Amino acid sequence: MERFPDRRDAGCRLAGRLTDYRDRDCVVLALPRGGVPVAAEIARRLSAPLDLLMVRKIGAPGHPEFAIGAVVDGAQPQHVMNDHIPKAFRPPDDYMEAEIRRLTAEIERRRQLYLGDRAPVPVAGRCAILVDDGIATGATALAALRALARLKPAEIVLAVPVAAPDALERLRPEADRIICLLEPWPFRAVGLHYENFDQVEDAEVIAALRESQERGPG
Repeated sequence: MERFPDRRDAGCRLAGRLTDYRDRDCVVLALPRGGVPVAAEIARRLSAPLDLLMVRKIGAPGHPEFAIGAVVDGAQPQHVMNDHIPKAFRPPDDYMEAEIRRLTAEIERRRQLYLGDRAPVPVAGRCAILVDDGIATGATALAALRALARLKPAEIVLAVPVAAPDALERLRPEADRIICLLEPWPFRAVGLHYENFDQVEDAEVIAALRESQERGPG
């Protein structure tokens, strides 16, 4: 089984596949927290700004583990619903409104923690490179890609070190380009493809974003 030493190594390898974006107007968007060390290396090597795209799952009433949609942050937070929700899991309108308010507030709390008052990096008209440390089911990436498309980027690129092949197939219609280094089958878990898969702490996220901001464009 091929494995990456850690997330930063995975980001360096992904950056090597993205060199044709080096002189383009790009923004690198990480799915926190695991996607941040990967994305930071890509942003550094492309001399592109680094930002976050935070996604919070909307669970079905009484079945919080069953995702019926998601709330995605940005300059204008959005909610994205799953295409096919079983009738038994369809929520009443007041439930959705309350969940969207609650999750939007949580996203804003996390954005304040990580970025303070810094405004989201503009995406419209630019190449948006969405990065995570791996994809198992693809539910989070799907919500993020659909919300990202509404921001009107010139191109959407999904870049991940490892992913389940069936999840990638579901995501292909949502991105202009997908770059994935490993597509193991059968797929068991993202963490099995890293030698070091320790949890990314808030301090590491804050440090990566601060470094990117201090480095500036180019």
